[in-house]
Amino acid sequence: MMEQEASQKGRRPLREGDLVMLVDRKGRRYTAKLAAGQVFHCHLGTIPHDDLLGQEEGCRAHTNRGHRLLVLRPTLADALLQMPRGAQIIYPKDLGPILMRGDVFPGARVVEAGLGSGALTVTLLRAVGPQGHVTSYEVRQDMLDRGLRNIRELAPDCSNLTVKLQDVYESGIQEQDWDRVLLDLPEPWRLVESAACALAPGGIFLSYLPTVIQVQRLGQALEQDGRYQLIETVEVLERPWHVSEASVRPAHRMVAHTGFITTARRCQRGGVYPSRAPS
Repeated sequence: MMEQEASQKGRRPLREGDLVMLVDRKGRRYTAKLAAGQVFHCHLGTIPHDDLLGQEEGCRAHTNRGHRLLVLRPTLADALLQMPRGAQIIYPKDLGPILMRGDVFPGARVVEAGLGSGALTVTLLRAVGPQGHVTSYEVRQDMLDRGLRNIRELAPDCSNLTVKLQDVYESGIQEQDWDRVLLDLPEPWRLVESAACALAPGGIFLSYLPTVIQVQRLGQALEQDGRYQLIETVEVLERPWHVSEASVRPAHRMVAHTGFITTARRCQRGGVYPSRAPS
């Protein structure tokens, strides 16, 4: 259902309830949710929403001050960067590698902890599709409420999402024989045993952590458990480039360290196999 709606959304004109992104000539981006009778405001002037309703995506709209803005539906990455947040979100540069290294596939059953601002949850819901399911643990009511608001803004049909308001450190992961366990928590080593019980054979454990000290402690816990193989940690760096007729150069700023992604496979107990052959 979610994939079908997204496909239809990309083909139809703009209508009420659509989230749109307006881009000025300097590349600054603004978002608005279209509603009849409402007016978009920014420092370049105003644009009535009625001027956008019925237009094709990719059109240009003029403010009352004569500035022209490009009008598009935001990508998921655009929308996630603009979403209200209480906790730090996982950035788009890491969300893609998380899906790939976690091998999150259509129809997968995924356990996530914690929900936070909902950026990872929305990404997982899109990846697993309507035949999959995501269960998310969150310990704080305020974070759960904010996260669900964000999720419903970007994925209105989230019937394949279950959210549990509880301390997963205390309760453990209650699901069994699931495909993936993804942890965005400060002490994931406390859930290594519980995650192994929740995962199906061959299932993937993934953790996202900000510091190398946390990564080291997690790695030790994974090895000591004996049921995890191919343990691997990576860091993703993103450097934009400025490309024009006059010059080609790296941007002055890059998105450097944000977090470490650690993955492991759930296997039978035994000696730990290395993640890669020695080079």
